[in-house]
Amino acid sequence: MPTLKEKLIKELEKIDGLEDQPSPVSGGSALFYKNKEFAHFHNDNELDLRLTKKIITREGLIHPQDSLQHPKRSAGSQWIELRFRKASDLKVIIKLVKLAIDQL
Repeated sequence: MPTLKEKLIKELEKIDGLEDQPSPVSGGSALFYKNKEFAHFHNDNELDLRLTKKIITREGLIHPQDSLQHPKRSAGSQWIELRFRKASDLKVIIKLVKLAIDQL
C-alpha cells in the first residue's frame, strides 16, 4: 500500500514540469519545477514548501511550534512546513504546491 507521500508525489507529478528528485540540500526527496527546487520532504509526512510570506499569511498557515527541522524559523520566512496525516490533507497540500509554482 502506498504511503501518503507516495500518493502525494503521484498526484503532483501530473503537473507538467514538476518532478520529485533527490535533494542536494536536504538529503532526501525534493520537488522541482522546471529544474528549480521549491520544496523538500523532511519525512514521509512533512513537506517544507517555499511560498511567499503574503500567501502564508493569506492562507492562515502557521509554522509548527514543535518543528524538529526548523525550530527557529523566522516568522517572516517564505518557507512553511506542511504536515499531512490523512488522505484528505493531500488536497490542501496540492493546492499550496500549485500556489508555490505560480510564484516561480
